[in-house]
Amino acid sequence: MKLFDAIAGLFGKGSIMSDKSSPAPSSQTGQPAPAQPAADAWILPEKHREQLAKLFESLVNPVNIHLFTRPGPSDPVGEFAVSFCRDLSRLSDKIILHREELGAQEARTQGVDFSPTLLLEPQRYSIRYLGAPLAEEGRSFIETILMISLRDSGLSKESRELLSVLDSGRLIKVFVSPTCPYCPSQVLNAFRAAVERPKLIEAWCVDISQARELAELHGVSSVPHTVINDQLTMMGLEPEQRFVAELATLRDAASLSATLRRRPGETSQADVVILGAGPAGLTAGIYAGRAGLKAVILEKNVLGGQVSLTPVVENYPGFSKIAGVALMDVTAAQARRYCEIVNEEPVAYEAGPAGLTVKTATLEIRARALLIATGATWKKLDVPGESEFFGHGVNYCATCDGYLYKGRAVAVVGGGNTALTDALYLKNLGVSVTVIHRRDRFRAEQYLQDSVARENIPLVMQAQVEAIVGDKAVKAVRVKESKTGKSREIAVDGVFVAIGETANTEPALALGCELTAGGDIKVDEGMRTTIPRVYAAGDVTGGGGTRQIVTAVGQGAVAAMSIFEDLSREKK
Repeated sequence: MKLFDAIAGLFGKGSIMSDKSSPAPSSQTGQPAPAQPAADAWILPEKHREQLAKLFESLVNPVNIHLFTRPGPSDPVGEFAVSFCRDLSRLSDKIILHREELGAQEARTQGVDFSPTLLLEPQRYSIRYLGAPLAEEGRSFIETILMISLRDSGLSKESRELLSVLDSGRLIKVFVSPTCPYCPSQVLNAFRAAVERPKLIEAWCVDISQARELAELHGVSSVPHTVINDQLTMMGLEPEQRFVAELATLRDAASLSATLRRRPGETSQADVVILGAGPAGLTAGIYAGRAGLKAVILEKNVLGGQVSLTPVVENYPGFSKIAGVALMDVTAAQARRYCEIVNEEPVAYEAGPAGLTVKTATLEIRARALLIATGATWKKLDVPGESEFFGHGVNYCATCDGYLYKGRAVAVVGGGNTALTDALYLKNLGVSVTVIHRRDRFRAEQYLQDSVARENIPLVMQAQVEAIVGDKAVKAVRVKESKTGKSREIAVDGVFVAIGETANTEPALALGCELTAGGDIKVDEGMRTTIPRVYAAGDVTGGGGTRQIVTAVGQGAVAAMSIFEDLSREKK
């Protein structure tokens, strides 16, 4: 089992490291902070302590954690960090906690002026957290402890080679939010680089809900947001190879893509390559592996796809209510028992009489069949200001970026399940939300409409967004009312667009697969496309008209069994 799977259940939404249940505000950030236990009490539940203690049995070298907090009782977030780190140190004698005060000599020596700040093994590495590692970042914190203890970055051979020639310093700041499922992987990209080239590379994980001033200084409006040497900015999660290449060269991926694609890579064989690790791809991996097929899943982003960004799933059989990321964590853990999951981006596809070939920056995989389960991405409004202010007030992921707007005003554009779920989620965070919809009624499920009504969320119905306006960041959204034909501006600090999805059909187009009139991949009842040995499943096919998790799972299973049957017939 991968390390990420082992710790996935410990730090997701609703876990002990979530800050939702905390009433006391921090004087430094204004955000709620977890209630403090007695000095000798455990903050980690017994179940989590047992799991972590077992995990920590693999520790080899000591890991010194230097925790800097403001003296006195006015720093509840800092005290929570103390309690959490103290618990970890009680679980293993290899974890050594050093409490430090802001303003003291050690703080001045290390250049620490924010509470809480955590430095991990600072005599050897330059790794720090600005803010307590809450919720999702609890994962990166635990994995970093293990990485440091093993003195092994875990980077691929190609990434190590790229960093080996680095001859000048790098300072990486990765801005995150506690509920962003993409963020831990980007933080680990940075921390692995810092472990690989100690002292030459310095890496920070900055929680935007705690270190707000620094986030505003860098213009952070979506996460993960990575800044290197105050020179290169990365938006979103990047595959390891791309991240390291950009880190080494201080050039963006567009200028590096040709170089990366020409890199010779290892060649491997598989029965089926699955593109995408969402519900359809992971399910197909499980079924293919159980059928005796060698399957490889390629995923460039976080495992679970868009489901991992869903705060709560309430319509998946067997779970009355479960966080989307938790559901995908257990699915991914099960998939890994039957197939290999590679976190790399496919860059080329070839189909021929002898089979199919998929290339990444470092691999060439030859397979007998290909399953496209690449899902769908958010549709855009295509109005003035949308692209200009992306990352500066225009957002598509409330789970990722909602923390930036606590105490501020936003508009959610859309009328379906996603739009109303986003509105309710943002309202719960303390965001002032207005929903804008072009029709006179919502298409969302009735229970969501009822919830929006109970929360008294303002609605602007029968209004079309004409433009998103601002200067350096979003200031307002301009709408045209259908009834009157008049335009007006609604003052907001951000806009969350939730108007539907577009299928990610690039691999299908590259291979010549036929699409439907709606732009989805055309498949038969067995999930076969119009190209032999190429299959598709999940949202990329339209999801059976519903684009639900259960339909994606069902299609993934059908596709895997069709592949098994077709390949079996070929052998005969």
